[in-house]
Amino acid sequence: MKRALPFACLFLLAVKGEAQIQVDLKLKRLQYIAYEPVMATLGITNLAGRDVDLHNADGQPWFGLEVTGSEGQPIAPLTTDNTQLPLKIEAGKRVTQRINLISLYPVHDFGTYHVRAHIYFADLSKFFYSQTKVFEVTDARPIWQKTVGIPEGAPGPGSARTYSLLSNRFPDHTSLYVRVENKDSGIVYATYSLGRAIAFDEPQAEFDRANQLHVLHCAAPHSWAYSRVGLNGELLAHSSFMETKTRPRLFHAADGAVAVRGGMIETPAAPSARNRAPKLSDRPAKMPKDD
Repeated sequence: MKRALPFACLFLLAVKGEAQIQVDLKLKRLQYIAYEPVMATLGITNLAGRDVDLHNADGQPWFGLEVTGSEGQPIAPLTTDNTQLPLKIEAGKRVTQRINLISLYPVHDFGTYHVRAHIYFADLSKFFYSQTKVFEVTDARPIWQKTVGIPEGAPGPGSARTYSLLSNRFPDHTSLYVRVENKDSGIVYATYSLGRAIAFDEPQAEFDRANQLHVLHCAAPHSWAYSRVGLNGELLAHSSFMETKTRPRLFHAADGAVAVRGGMIETPAAPSARNRAPKLSDRPAKMPKDD
């Protein structure tokens, strides 16, 4: 027993060392549409028994991601700038941060990707890793598409935008997506979900005088979702209507405005972070291609 005690002590010290920083990475789901924001939640728990300062040192940024493709090939980040602001975490505390992977890595081509986060703890000159997460990038079924010009007075007059509505079936529901792109340059400005949809009626789509897209679709029995989308993919308005004696429909006024007639408005809401279009600087440059 006396001989075993030193080894037991060493084992406990090793376990304590391994438990200095706990890193976890979570994805909301397995499947994403090409160019849809892939949001990951990073969690860092301080188990060092004291406050820690995470900072760049020894030529290493204190935080990083490792992304590989379906065949194990490394995916290079979109930028080589690894600047990270220092982060102080109190003893026993956990901090979280949401990360849009598509703004950091070109993960818009169809296929399967693996992602793992790591933390460099300069006090120990050691890396701590999260578990590897897997996600798939695919495309949805196109159901409607139209190209319009950019009016005078708007940024980029004379060029064009193509709006598409797509339907994607998940295991427990179907979602309606919108995509905004410039097909001449291959730039995709945004792809995101407008919410759940049921196959009760085809989505209604109308353009107003500013060539903004208005979409009204059936989200649930007797419930309709209304969305207004800008030329650069911004979700400008989103609300719900309940079917009453009349069914909600899009109405095109003589002055070029588009509004919803019929039904009763239920939950007007500002665009949420979940549906927020990526910034122009976040968007990949080309359309996806098959693996």
